[in-house]
Amino acid sequence: MIILVLNSGSSSIKFQVRQTDGEKVLCKGLIESIGEPHSTIHVTVDGKKISRKLELPNHVFALNQMVQLLTSPELNILKSLADIKAVGHRVVHGGEAYSDSVLVDDKAIKTIDELSSLAPLHNPPNLKGILACREILPGVPQVAVFDTAFHQTMPPVAYTYPLPRELYKKYQIRRYGFHGTSHRYVHGRARTIAGLNNGSSKIITAHLGNGCSITAIKDGKVIDTSMGFTPLGGLVMGTRPGDIDASLPFYLVDQGIPAKEVINLLQKKSGLLGLSGGLSNDMRVLLENAATNPLARLAVDVFCYRLRKYIGAYAAALGGLDVLAFTGGIGENAAQVRAETCQDLEFLGVELDPQRNQQGSGKESLISRDGRSARVYVIPTDEELVIAEETVRLCKPA
Repeated sequence: MIILVLNSGSSSIKFQVRQTDGEKVLCKGLIESIGEPHSTIHVTVDGKKISRKLELPNHVFALNQMVQLLTSPELNILKSLADIKAVGHRVVHGGEAYSDSVLVDDKAIKTIDELSSLAPLHNPPNLKGILACREILPGVPQVAVFDTAFHQTMPPVAYTYPLPRELYKKYQIRRYGFHGTSHRYVHGRARTIAGLNNGSSKIITAHLGNGCSITAIKDGKVIDTSMGFTPLGGLVMGTRPGDIDASLPFYLVDQGIPAKEVINLLQKKSGLLGLSGGLSNDMRVLLENAATNPLARLAVDVFCYRLRKYIGAYAAALGGLDVLAFTGGIGENAAQVRAETCQDLEFLGVELDPQRNQQGSGKESLISRDGRSARVYVIPTDEELVIAEETVRLCKPA
């Protein structure tokens, strides 16, 4: 069974073609700059990258060109479009409507569209990918896998905001959490390699990239997560501030900054970029400059300090800690960030082995000292595998 996995953005589409149980990757790629004068399709097969510059006016045309390339004699990945038996989509927001993945039908399309008010930057392009596949691959079943679904086990004490109750009833204002597909994969791997599948478990997963979130998972169920009503809250991120005083945006508007500019400031100019005085939102650049640039040093320090506080808070919520797992571009590759974050957490049973930590980047690794009560792992995420597995589960004939 060959599965096409899609992550559709407003002007880009990440894709993978996976075979049978989802574990064999036939190819992966990226379509860039859809609707712009110079669009590109990149495909990586067996470690070799092929790029094609094309005019791609919309998502339907872009996906058409992509599948033509995949079925071309040059790549020979697919014999024909008939080889694609199902399509799995990343969809960011499922709201309270979906606590699990779902086969896409007219009702699901309507609901995803209605939930665009909660995720205006993500759900509309996610939906574009679904509708484009309906046109290009008519009759091929599609599955929506929601970023928010894994977090739907949160209890009301964790997801309820202390606001007037009518706001929740009227506007569904609550904590939803995001990066759920990544947290789900990393938690599953952490529980398996730590030998906790058949018993109780207290696990914290930290997804650290340009977007960052941390999740507390007890006995396989999420009990809390850092992102809230939107992906703006929680940890310090590349260009987003994470938790701030709720009155700050109103104060800035009162100072004469237009509301749209305040939103842009919080979405695109804050976080590591803002802390570093505009130097970079890339942790690699900040670490390279931290020794000589005080603002780069401050950005790294604030990032690690906020993350350390959340680890402590979530260990308290869990009533202890068995496993701490790092994932995402920063979590997987920045040994220094892991070391600084875990400093002084010995009281939780967390203590890194410096050599293991240095050697553990970019691969699944145990990086904590032996004999400590909490194990710390680097676990590269694989959201596409989860999407493929969910697609197979819902589409496989009984």
